[in-house]
Amino acid sequence: MSWTETLRTGLAAVRAHALRSTLTVLGILIGIAAVVLTVGLGLGTQKDVSAQISALGSDLLIVTPGSSTDASGVRGGFGSGTTLTRADAEAIDSSVVAPDVAGVAAEKTAQLTLESGDSNWTTSVTGTTDAWLDVRGREVASGRFLTGDDDLDRAGVVVLGPETATQLFGTTRVVGQVVSVGGTDLTVVGVLAEAGASGSSDLDDVALVPLSTAAERLVGGSSRTAVSTIYVQAASGDRLSAAAQEVEQLLLALHGAADADAADFTVASQDALVSTATAVYRTLTVLLTGVAALSLLVGGIGVMNIMLVSVTERTREIGLRKALGAPPGAIRRQFLVEASVLGLTGGVLGVALGVVAAHVLPSVLGSSVVVSGLAVAGSVVVAVAIGLVFGVYPAARAARLAPIDALRAQ
Repeated sequence: MSWTETLRTGLAAVRAHALRSTLTVLGILIGIAAVVLTVGLGLGTQKDVSAQISALGSDLLIVTPGSSTDASGVRGGFGSGTTLTRADAEAIDSSVVAPDVAGVAAEKTAQLTLESGDSNWTTSVTGTTDAWLDVRGREVASGRFLTGDDDLDRAGVVVLGPETATQLFGTTRVVGQVVSVGGTDLTVVGVLAEAGASGSSDLDDVALVPLSTAAERLVGGSSRTAVSTIYVQAASGDRLSAAAQEVEQLLLALHGAADADAADFTVASQDALVSTATAVYRTLTVLLTGVAALSLLVGGIGVMNIMLVSVTERTREIGLRKALGAPPGAIRRQFLVEASVLGLTGGVLGVALGVVAAHVLPSVLGSSVVVSGLAVAGSVVVAVAIGLVFGVYPAARAARLAPIDALRAQ
């Protein structure tokens, strides 16, 4: 029997029991679609996390203070201290001490309420310098950004994020308007371009004021010189590691710390954040893919079941073919072809369902789903392999039937 005849006979046998074949294919279809979607969600999440971290700025180092301890001895977490100062940021900005650093922007942040007429909005009010725009990779949509003179004069000016402007005024055309923060009037001189969200924070919901204005006029307190974060931009991506070492060594010397273990600050890079987040989501993707793959095992068992039933039902047919001279290999090949057809059909339909769902789910879940070509091709191969593997035993059983016993079967 030729391969063409074998394939034709196999397809005819599958179509002869359409309902049973459909249910078997359905088991494989669900498993393949689950695998494609699981891998797609994992890759999509990794892509979203990388984009969110990259939104902080390019080639960036993030320096945060150490922990704090209150009067009762309760220790806060990392980042709660006041161990970083504006002087630290100015020292890092020296091209002599840190030649691999391209820019530095210190931030002093507090949650404050902005008021304008009858409208008010609580947001993150951040004191910073004119370098912030370049270091953080942001743009101004209208008006201007903060200048060095604004910082020297402790000027009452503010640059709003588009979301903040909309919440206060109902529009982003607010240059020249006045907002009040704790009784201090600030004139809106600019509005940032939209940047979206980064993790749990909305990059468009922010109010930026000169660092000196935040320290002296808005926040005050005993730690006016302290800053909450120092953003450091490396000269280039391949000099990020060198910049991190320069920043760490400089701050260790300034803070009188012997080594990194005694440091009262933390230096983190975007690469480290991306690598950590990617490793976590990759592990989850592998775990969830393994769970989804269990449904493929169930589908494979369904293939074996239907093929065993088929062998039992077609015992006389098998006996007749063997009596007419069909070798065991031809019988085995026919049943393997039938099992492969079931696996291939389930695989192709499962991939199609997964691809369609990958285009629909992002609008429902709010998360990207990346269709991996490798996952699609691998799924089809696995589906066919399942048909072959789970069809081997029924095919071998059919090939071993003795012609006389098969013809005598009722």
